[in-house]
Amino acid sequence: MNEFESVPVEQLTADSTIVDVREQYEWDEGHIAGAIHLPLGDLPLRFEELDPDEDLYVICRTGGRSFRAVQWLIGQGYSAFNVAGGMGAWQDAEKPMVSENGEVPQVR
Repeated sequence: MNEFESVPVEQLTADSTIVDVREQYEWDEGHIAGAIHLPLGDLPLRFEELDPDEDLYVICRTGGRSFRAVQWLIGQGYSAFNVAGGMGAWQDAEKPMVSENGEVPQVR
């Protein structure tokens, strides 16, 4: 049995604390406005930037990296949930995104 839950993108609200663990180039192409960008490789060095008293909804492109991030964060005592389907599911649900590269936001 998993020690953590996956949640669908439809369950996230404007108040949800979303942590995006994708790489910089992925973030630049399209991400959720207000999300915290913390690439998976930086997580062990920067996780203390996250509020341990908040529920964290962790997202990547499809769910694999966020799965690993959630496992690690729970091991550190955080309340973390994997966003099922990742940014691909977010885009498919036509949820709003922004980009940092001046292009139409997208997930590849």
